[in-house]
Amino acid sequence: MKPRALISALGLALATTGAQALQPWTPDLSLEAIGTYQTGVFDEGAAEIVAHDPRTQRLFVINADAATVDVLDINDPTRPLLIGTLDATLLGNGANSVAVHKGLVAVAIEAADKQAPGRVAFYDATDLTLIDSVEVGALPDMVTFTPNGRYVLVANEGEPNDDYTIDPEGSVSVIDLRFGPQHAQVRTADFTAYNGREDELRAQGVRIFGPNASAAQDLEPEYITVSRNSSLAWVSLQEANALAVVDIPGARVIDIQPLGTKDHSLAGNELDASNRDGGINLANWPVQGMYMPDAIASYSFRGRSYIVTANEGDSRDYDGYSEEVRIKDLSLDPSAFPDAADLQQDENLGRLKTTTANGDIDGDGDFDVLYSYGARSFSIRDAHGNLVYDSGSDFEVITAMELPDDFNSNNDENGSFDSRSDDKGPEPEGVTLGRIQGHTYAFIGLERVGGIMVYDVTNPHRVRFVDYVNNRDFGVDAENPDGSTNPLVGDLAPEGLTFIPAHESPNRQPLLVVGNEVSGSTTVFQVNAERSRQPFWRFWR
Repeated sequence: MKPRALISALGLALATTGAQALQPWTPDLSLEAIGTYQTGVFDEGAAEIVAHDPRTQRLFVINADAATVDVLDINDPTRPLLIGTLDATLLGNGANSVAVHKGLVAVAIEAADKQAPGRVAFYDATDLTLIDSVEVGALPDMVTFTPNGRYVLVANEGEPNDDYTIDPEGSVSVIDLRFGPQHAQVRTADFTAYNGREDELRAQGVRIFGPNASAAQDLEPEYITVSRNSSLAWVSLQEANALAVVDIPGARVIDIQPLGTKDHSLAGNELDASNRDGGINLANWPVQGMYMPDAIASYSFRGRSYIVTANEGDSRDYDGYSEEVRIKDLSLDPSAFPDAADLQQDENLGRLKTTTANGDIDGDGDFDVLYSYGARSFSIRDAHGNLVYDSGSDFEVITAMELPDDFNSNNDENGSFDSRSDDKGPEPEGVTLGRIQGHTYAFIGLERVGGIMVYDVTNPHRVRFVDYVNNRDFGVDAENPDGSTNPLVGDLAPEGLTFIPAHESPNRQPLLVVGNEVSGSTTVFQVNAERSRQPFWRFWR
């Protein structure tokens, strides 16, 4: 069945599942792309994480290709201008993350040897001078300030080398700026207290499975979000499918929260599991999706904290060890899967990537449970890690109906319809939150097919889909013959998202800034609030 022919059947089938995307709705805001800075560098990470300094109206953008932080002037947000760079190679191998607070820029820099300790460097946002730097853990992958500005937190991922012969410990560096960046004090919140408790953690659902790895080595911090009162941090442990909770003043890990799995056999949790099925086929399958969030964010509702997660998924896939195979390569338990031969066909589940680290419940060599990477959704959890909301199959339903010829495309090639269905689908990676006219909105970036999903998450128990915006042009070549990005293609692979509230914005309008890894572009969206607009069918037109 051709993709377009399937859309009406898809809509009718899923309209009964309660997917919000198919309900009549009243949009209360829209995203308008008003300015873009293009590096012209294709598929080299030339625009990744973005931070904003309201004092100077500058953006600080991680440019992995040049190993710099690009500094963009957005006093006129319709014309972002490159005005300088911060050279990370002076202190290490390259910059991975950047954050800004009251004119102070913090940059996470990995060492030339990725398994060695990295550094965090502090710069003046105005004159771009280096103030000082401190040593942190191995592979500092994300940096953020606490809301009160006293602490800088660093997620030290501690990835192994490709041969898996060296595996540093993951940790969170807590940098105290009470006496200024020149006198910063660094403490480490590590996971050594959980060494020897690996079986206990596994029984709770935390994935610890690296070859001969201790808990401290296997738990790899990916992203951090901080409570409003600057006392607690939640840290995504992506490969472990868990969150860690850090007591910031005490610089210690106080809890590890397993995230569980998403049952794709349930109505509302459909997925397209194959890139060899000839079209868009969202269906229920006996698969458990591991949430495995990348970016996370947090907010408060009625005095309680909630964590928003972009459920990207990620496997361990190294030369020395890989957990990743396809379902057709597994031996399935005949009692659990009496229809194994049919399930393992390429057009069904055979192509879906899965893990050998989990699923053989009884240890007899065949697999009793099937897992997939990521949940193709975003979720909201309470402060204890309990699931409050998940967007279900919304992302694939919405992109199927908005982009029927380009559903689950890859981010580096147009004409790649359905090519990511066997992996992680649209692959939600980035998330940021914004407060507009009394409402809290979540903006979620889809790394593969592209675009931004917008949801009203004000009440985490009554979440509402708002809009999906994708400025990618699927009708042109993504890459020019000389290897540069085709500027006509739009944005490819949204990575880092930053919300700028109206009172900190150069044009006094709320803005969303997105760094796009494959196109190497940084785009400024104006968030236009629309209070009165007639309901209409968003996708039936």
